[in-house]
Amino acid sequence: MTYSLAQLHRCTAALDIGGARTRVYVKNLGVVVDEPTVAAVNTRTGSLIAVGSQAAMMDGRTPGHIQVVRPVSNGTIVDIDMTQRLLRHLVGDKLRRAWRRKPAMRAAVCLPYGSEPLTQRAVVETLSGLGARRVEMVDTLVAAAVGCGLPVEHPEATMIVVCGAGTTQIAVLSLGSIVAAETVPVGGDAIDHAVVQHLRQHHGLRLPNQHVRPLHLMLVGDGGPAPGPTEVHGRDVVSGQARSVLVDIERVRQAITTPLTAILDAISSVLHRCAPDLVADLGERGITLAGGSAMTPGLEPMIRRATAMPVALAERPETCAVEGLGAMIEGKVRPLLLDSVGR
Repeated sequence: MTYSLAQLHRCTAALDIGGARTRVYVKNLGVVVDEPTVAAVNTRTGSLIAVGSQAAMMDGRTPGHIQVVRPVSNGTIVDIDMTQRLLRHLVGDKLRRAWRRKPAMRAAVCLPYGSEPLTQRAVVETLSGLGARRVEMVDTLVAAAVGCGLPVEHPEATMIVVCGAGTTQIAVLSLGSIVAAETVPVGGDAIDHAVVQHLRQHHGLRLPNQHVRPLHLMLVGDGGPAPGPTEVHGRDVVSGQARSVLVDIERVRQAITTPLTAILDAISSVLHRCAPDLVADLGERGITLAGGSAMTPGLEPMIRRATAMPVALAERPETCAVEGLGAMIEGKVRPLLLDSVGR
């Protein structure tokens, strides 16, 4: 994916359209949208009932003719029309007025590392349908590294792990370029699913959709010694009635080992593809975690133990990608990146 700061500086808006949340950064305004990438649709009329937070609250609570949909999966737009409709409601009057003032509006968007041409085309069609005349595409890994304040333009290695809802991306960067990178289809959703499956198989309990993530965070804990059994409320799989069970925290932690191990394996694979000098740099600089799922309790110490490297959580891990892309369109990134980043 090739781009330059000169082209990015001409953009008015930066977007991070993720499977969990959509964030929009407008030049000179900052982040103006940070909402779930969710829409509620009336299947009888095709009309849009709600988007963002309001639609997310409806999940699991709607009648048969109202469907809650997620038009983005694993960083890929799977429903262009629905994504356009969702963005039209989310961006608000600020972005629409800006685009009316400048007919040749340009937009920059984050894309997962190694995105296929069909994925890139879907993003271009989506934003073109909203009025953008040109779309600049930037690797999420580079944007997140810039947003974290990492010195990616220096001749020393920096490593970033971006944990999203559907995927986790790992990269080592030096001189503004990606030296080695890998994407695994494991993220916060996979961890949530592991918790749900454990409760269903071992306790016959089904959780309400709205309770999955808070319960997952509570059960996993901080990675320290597991407390005693915790009471969990849900619905009995067989009878359908409300029921409470006592859950062993240590067994829940074992249930999420598989998705977390996939992340560790990917980190090891990226390190093996780097030159020894770069790995030596990382031994001092460490690894930076970004993305909404990077705040999963226990993930940071697990990576630290597996790599024997310092591991730090970004200051604002959930928004660092869109803020980094915003810094690029604002012209706040060093000119050294002009001809090297993304190539």
